Amino acid sequence: MAADGKRLTEFSHGAGCGCKIGPGALAEVMALLAPSQRPDELLVGTETGDDAAVWRLDADRALVATTDFFTPVVDDPRLWGRIAATNAASDVYAMGGRPLFALNLVAWPTDALPPEVLAEVLAGGADAGRACGFVVVGGHSIDDPEPKYGMAVIGEVHPDRLLTNAGLRPGDALVLTKRLGIGIATTAVKRGVASTALVDAAVASMIAPNGAAAAAAVAAGATGCTDVTGFGLLGHLRKMAAASGVDATVRMADVPFLDGVRDLADAGVVPGGSQRNRDWVREVVDGSPGETDLLLLSDAQTSGGLLFGAAPDRAARAVAELGDRGVPAAVIGEIGAGTGRIRVL
Repeated sequence: MAADGKRLTEFSHGAGCGCKIGPGALAEVMALLAPSQRPDELLVGTETGDDAAVWRLDADRALVATTDFFTPVVDDPRLWGRIAATNAASDVYAMGGRPLFALNLVAWPTDALPPEVLAEVLAGGADAGRACGFVVVGGHSIDDPEPKYGMAVIGEVHPDRLLTNAGLRPGDALVLTKRLGIGIATTAVKRGVASTALVDAAVASMIAPNGAAAAAAVAAGATGCTDVTGFGLLGHLRKMAAASGVDATVRMADVPFLDGVRDLADAGVVPGGSQRNRDWVREVVDGSPGETDLLLLSDAQTSGGLLFGAAPDRAARAVAELGDRGVPAAVIGEIGAGTGRIRVL
């Protein structure tokens, strides 16, 4: 807490990944950039908006590079640090890899928040590194009126076991490995209306690494995968479906949500990022989802789960095995031939 009594989340203009530039605005910016030359060693670049860049070292090894940072999502600085670091490493898992080391990224209001609070944030990042099996080796900081924290993470993956968001195939079942509703929950925290049960459930989800989910996706023969973060389930699925040249069906009744987030959404406790996501995906969504359903499926997640496609029998087996390990995975839909449309049933 600051010297003037402000809670950590009061320094943030938004909640975590809900502060991302909206997907529509970001697409406009990226369209203005001239495509760069692509060397043969670059296995994954910017063309499909994937989770990380991948650079081939040799026939058996490739480096995965990614970065992520955001504003406070909880008032406990050590928990915020752990959540942000877990989220940053998630992009490596989404590519089928494992994180090796990371660099801290810090923006800090030095006149408003004491150094002891920053030390707790960094300790939380180190906690995440230990939980995920990577080493934190320094980083960079700037003075900023709004606190922000995250990491640049380097990992590795075998080139033959690489997952990308362009790998969905007709006939795949669609698997989600964490409950949705984090953006609504963290907005409720910021507004001071979150129940203790919801905060506990959201924090437990955000600090849970996606390593087991990534291993399950690879073992299930998945080729298409992403992690669900700031663009929400439908936003990330839109990118995947377009990059893969397929259509997707999502069964609303099968999508897992944190308890209580529907009531909060109905009451208007929704981050601006979720509303921008909803507006962006609406043009590719078929079916007749209600406004609350569309908002829930578009909710901006922080440290969300993986979303991957696999053959139906292997997807069901992956969900069962993850369930035995306490991972709340579910088959939420399927993939068909198409051109990037999403049907919500």
